[in-house]
Order: sequence, then structure tokens, then C-alpha cells
Amino acid sequence: MEANAPEYIEVIMIIPLTPLRFLRYSSQQFPGRTAVVCGDQRFTYAQFSDRTARQAGALRSLGLQPGERVAFLGANCHRLLEGYYGVPEAGGVLLPLNIRLAPQELAYILNDSEASVLFFEEQFTPLVESFRRELKSVRSFIPLDFTPGASWMVQQNYEDLLATATPYRTDVMQVDENSLAELFYTSGTSANPKGVMLTHRNIYLHALNVAITFHTTSESVELHTIPLFHANGWGVAHSLTYVGGKHVMIRKFETTEVFRLIEREGAQSLSVVPAMATALVNCPERPKFNLKSLQRMSIGGAASSPTLVREVEEKLGCACYSGYGLTETAPVLTTARMKAGLDWQGQLRYEKLASTGHAVPGVEVRVVDPEGNDVPRDGKSIGEIVARSDGVMEGYWKQPEATAEVMRGGWFHTGDMATMDENGYVLIVDRKKDIIVSGGENISSLEVEKALLAHPGIYEVAVIPVPDDRWGEVPRALVVMKPSVNLTENEVLEFCRGRLTHYKCPRSVEFLETLPRTGTGKVLKKELRKKYWSGTENIRPEFATKK
Repeated sequence: MEANAPEYIEVIMIIPLTPLRFLRYSSQQFPGRTAVVCGDQRFTYAQFSDRTARQAGALRSLGLQPGERVAFLGANCHRLLEGYYGVPEAGGVLLPLNIRLAPQELAYILNDSEASVLFFEEQFTPLVESFRRELKSVRSFIPLDFTPGASWMVQQNYEDLLATATPYRTDVMQVDENSLAELFYTSGTSANPKGVMLTHRNIYLHALNVAITFHTTSESVELHTIPLFHANGWGVAHSLTYVGGKHVMIRKFETTEVFRLIEREGAQSLSVVPAMATALVNCPERPKFNLKSLQRMSIGGAASSPTLVREVEEKLGCACYSGYGLTETAPVLTTARMKAGLDWQGQLRYEKLASTGHAVPGVEVRVVDPEGNDVPRDGKSIGEIVARSDGVMEGYWKQPEATAEVMRGGWFHTGDMATMDENGYVLIVDRKKDIIVSGGENISSLEVEKALLAHPGIYEVAVIPVPDDRWGEVPRALVVMKPSVNLTENEVLEFCRGRLTHYKCPRSVEFLETLPRTGTGKVLKKELRKKYWSGTENIRPEFATKK
């Protein structure tokens, strides 16, 4: 090198992976496009960005410190969607609350998370009033959609706070991508719910994987049928914003309102749990609406059935397939879409579309035996699903032992038992705790449920184990019939025996008006089992009511 030659210093620019960059991009590239539709309100991406910046400014003016938790208690609404960006913009951690939880459960979560701020809707004021004195860390109670009426509330509601706030936008280059961005609480087998920690990096990469998987573009229109308090509304809150698509909010799942919004807004896609899909295909008002814009319905949250997939495609005229994920994985892990090169025909097609599916980009999925070895990819050998992906959580909030238990060997252990075929398609046969062990034989409750759901008169069904003196436990079917249908126990049993080997079939049937569900539509089998196992000392003591 010559004596007077200039010295060159290598500069490496590392841009943090944060979902804040999604809204930055869309507001710059699509400022005039409709970002959010919520009731009669419409916001462009420029307006959406301004409102989130004002939310961030309002939170900072209230003294929010970096890393503090900000909770939302409300239905699906543009305000909560704004919180997905405004809270991390302010340096906080978003904590969406399940609106169906009991007061003591909400109080536990707010105290365990040490939340500093609670936004809440007017309909939940009595609920908040019932437990607010138990809260140890909440400093600010902010009304979302009403005028403050009590001294313990912040004396400006959400809209007033935004109107008077100075917009704040953080420098994304200063964001630590491994810092916590969102905290979701999920109920497990333990006595108390666990907080799932998702980082900026988790959310950013998961959103990219989802957008690639579902070919999301700026022309995409998604109806938010999944509550936003559930794992990013299955990732849509971020993946759709990332490309400048249109969010259509629905406060409460009602079949006719879903159809009305599909027709009015040209919704192209929506995600549902099986109970929602069942309600849509059986809604008598459906033929009154123009649903031609609808291209895709993804079913997740619980196992679907080939019968339901077929009914969705035939009656709603859109593609339908299952998917799988958990709160701990941000959540999407798999989709049951048909891979290139495969040719599913007839009943096989519906069976495959209703399966758990194959790993989406950015995800590795294995099915392993108790020693951690891969089971044969023969579609028959059963093992536990383990996953490794960009979206796998940082861990459980303040629960290092529980985190270590599910993250053994660098893989997240889901607790779901499944098979894998030669093409990499996974099929969940049951949760570990839901496998029915009858006389030494393992029975999949999901297999039995799918067989029963093929009956034209059955609306929905849950199969659970009940105590039996001879076999230890046997399957029992809890059946909800379709309107104007009258079935007998013997008719249901005979239908099942025509499709499954007899030892797998229920020994008894109970007819119910409805099945109890979580806030995201999953059947509460734990609650159903308590009725039969409470006070027993049989082989499934985990089902008994805890004293």
C-alpha cells in the first residue's frame, strides 16, 4: 500500500429485525391505501401510522418505561391492532388479554406480568372494577371507547389521548431485536397460565414466513375472525401490514356479519377454528350473500375433519385447508396445502387437506419417540411433534424450569402426538393427555371425532375418556346435533362401528346443547372430563378436580 493511500474502514450495517419496520414500509409505499376497516371507520396506512405514533407518544407521556407491559382488554378492534405497533414503538411490551377469562384469571395475569397500563372497553368496566384493587403494578387504567366515569381511570379516553399526544417514532436502528415485544398467556396443564415471550426477531421472521406461505400481497384483504388476543391473530396483524394489505376487523364472530363483511369489503381470506367453519357452512343465511371474493379459509386451533373441509369448499366456494401452530411458536408451524408434484384426488384430497400439514418456510418439524429419535415416515408410527423455527418463543415469563422442560435438546416439544408420511405431512392423532388408554390399547379421540363428524346429523362432537371398572377407561362421545335432527345413542354408536374397529368406538353417547370452549374456540375437554373423573382414584388422576 502506498504511503499516502487512504485507509478504508469496513462498516457493517446491521438493521434490527423488528415488526416496527413493517408499518414504516407500508406507510411510505402505500400511504393512501386502506389499511384498516373497523365498523364504519376506515384508516389509510398514513393514518394508521400516525395513530400508532400518537399512541406511543401518549404512553410515553404517561411515564411508560422501556420493557414495561401494556395490557389491552377488548374485542377485535382497530385500537388493539394499533397497539401491536404503538406499544413497541413506545418501547413497551404488548399484552393482549383473553376477554373470556374470569376476573381472578385476569388479575393473576396482570400481577404476574407486572403490567403498568391497562386499556379496556366500556363493556368490561364492571369486570375491571371487580379486581382492580388486587392489582399491584397497574398505574394507568385507560378507557378505550367511552368517557371516563370514575376517579381511578385516566381522565382522557383513548381518542382524546391520541388527539393531544405528540407523535413518537423510535429509531429502529436502536431496537434490540432480541428484546421482548409481546407477551401472551396460555393455559396449560399447570394451575396457573404461562406467559409466552415473543421477541421482535420472533415476530419479524414469523411474519415473513407467513406472508411467503400464503402469498400475501398489497392486494390481499383479510377478515380478522381470529381474536387478536390470540398469538398475533395467527400472524396476520404483522404479515398483512408488512405488504400493505387491508385488515378488516370484526368485533365478534357472527356468521351473517362474516358474510356481510366478505361481500362488502371483498375479503379474500380468513382463518377459523373448526367450530367457526361449522357455523359458517350451516348458516341458513349464507345463500343471500355474494362470497365470490373469498379465496381461502384456513382452519386451525383444533383438529379438523375431511367432512368439514369438503363442506367448506362446496358451500363457500373457496380453497380450504388446515394448519397448525401454538402460542409458543408465534404461532404458525404447518399448513396442509398440497405441495407441487402431488396429486390428491377424491376422498384422499380432503383427508390430506384436513391433516396437520407440512412445515412452512423457516420451520423444521420432526416426530420423535420418547428417546428423541425420529419415528419412521410411514404415516403410522406415532411420536411427539417437536419444532425448531424462527418463531419459537424466547421462553415462559418467569418460569425457567417450565421453559427448560419444553425446550429440551434445542427443540420445542409441543405435547402433540402425531405421525409423519413420506412426503413430510404430519397428522396429529391426539394431545398426550387426550390419548385414551383402554385395556392397554391407545385410542385417538381425534380419530373417533372425525369418524362421527361424517354423520350428516352431527353438528360437533367431543370424545373423552370416562372411568370403566374393566378397561380402566373407555371413550364417551359428547354430541351436539344439527337443528331439527333427533338421533339416538344407538344410531350414533352403530354409525361409528361401521367406520372404526369396535374397541375404538364410544361405549356411550351423551347429547349436549353446546360444548364449552376457550376464548379462541377450542373445546375445553379438561372441563368435560372433570364431570366424570372428579373424586375418582382411577388411572387418570390428572382429570380429577384438584382439592
